[in-house]
Amino acid sequence: MRWILMLSAALALLVACTDDDSFTTSPSHLLSFSADSIALDTVFSTVPTATKSFWVYNKSGSGIRCSNIRLESGNQTGFRVNVDGSFLGAASGFQLNDLEIRNKDSVRVFVELTSPLNYQDAPTRIMDNLVFTLESGVQQKVNLNAYTWDAVMMKDVVVDEATTIGGDRPIIVYGGITVKEGATLNIEAGTTLYFHADAGVDVYGRLMVNGDVEHNVVLRGDRIDHMFDYLPYDNVSGQWKGIHFFEKSYENVINYADIHSASDAIVCDSSAVDRLKLSLYNSVVHNCKGVGVLSQNAVVDIQNCQVTNTLGDCVAIHGGVAQIMQCTIAQFYPFDANRGVALRFSNYFNDHHYPLYDFKCYNTIVTGYADDVIMGESNQDEPYTFLFNHCLLRTPQIEDAERIKEVIWEVPDDTIHGGVKNFANLDTDNLRYDFKLGEQSLAIGAADKSHFLEYDRNGVRRDEEPDMGCYEYVKP
Repeated sequence: MRWILMLSAALALLVACTDDDSFTTSPSHLLSFSADSIALDTVFSTVPTATKSFWVYNKSGSGIRCSNIRLESGNQTGFRVNVDGSFLGAASGFQLNDLEIRNKDSVRVFVELTSPLNYQDAPTRIMDNLVFTLESGVQQKVNLNAYTWDAVMMKDVVVDEATTIGGDRPIIVYGGITVKEGATLNIEAGTTLYFHADAGVDVYGRLMVNGDVEHNVVLRGDRIDHMFDYLPYDNVSGQWKGIHFFEKSYENVINYADIHSASDAIVCDSSAVDRLKLSLYNSVVHNCKGVGVLSQNAVVDIQNCQVTNTLGDCVAIHGGVAQIMQCTIAQFYPFDANRGVALRFSNYFNDHHYPLYDFKCYNTIVTGYADDVIMGESNQDEPYTFLFNHCLLRTPQIEDAERIKEVIWEVPDDTIHGGVKNFANLDTDNLRYDFKLGEQSLAIGAADKSHFLEYDRNGVRRDEEPDMGCYEYVKP
């Protein structure tokens, strides 16, 4: 009896091994794929993409041999493929022969792309097929596709005279842009600058960003692919360095700009306080891994701007002179609960005493997640002059008739009007933010009727009951 059981077990094992090791040539036995199409988003021509992958499964019941796996267009499209550790490159004729995939087994395929120039201003679609030819003669294909975009490449740019940057094509900046003392860099309306991770703009001379309401200037990181399916790299903070205005840089203007996903977006070094350092108008500063706008003992004028979602402070004014007019300053940074405040103002910074000669805030919304998103810090030995007039403030109420006028104090437990409810849509799950006013915000109709900007950031004319913040409420 024992002998019969041992023989039966051996036969079963032999049959199992035979089944697993048998290979079919039947055309009805096919491979299956985790995806039948691999899209690599929009990519820049001549710049290597991130890698995507998919799985090839054999669920047919028998082993399958691939007599050939190849890129249908050879090396013409720029796709690069690695199949189960084997690279389909020039040495192999852009193909792989005699790959065995046993029953219930799988292999992983990796895909990258470095596309050639397409000599077009607009993105152009590029496609290829990865062809699996089975031993049965059946061919199965996985489509590879992307949109490629020719860009202007700039590296270690030094501006030492009046220079203008512009054009319809994207501009990728490696190493950064340095504007020398005495020189002026003009950036034309509609220009988009894509900064590599180590790149930013260092201004010793003068920067003029000349956007308009229909054609903003965009400054952002150069990753145009996705970190995850739901998360573009463009929505991730800290993708590039930002803009730094050094001591002797004055009369800079940033008008109608979209500056986002930087480390420290805008930093103004200490300067003479009898000269205007920066005019920041009609612009968005959003999603920074450091500060949004930092002014150290300088003169800055900020009007009709949205400054939102930063790991550091959204706006920090340390000494000097500053006016904030009709702005939306909101701290809903999603990546770290240890975020800074929405607005900080003081008469010192990093052990330096910087007299706060004149800080005025008009018709502005200052809000966020925390119960208190405003920090005023004073060293009593230095001037400390401030004014809030017709503002919505999320901070504990104080009585100061000379410096606090017609303020709406946002109560933290007001879940109907305050915090997130001020705005049209704050989707933290998908990291999509719309800071236009929601219909229940107390900022609607609450601005100073005698002292307001005629048009909002989007070019909407404010009515006779103007709203606080940089966006006038428009009914859907």
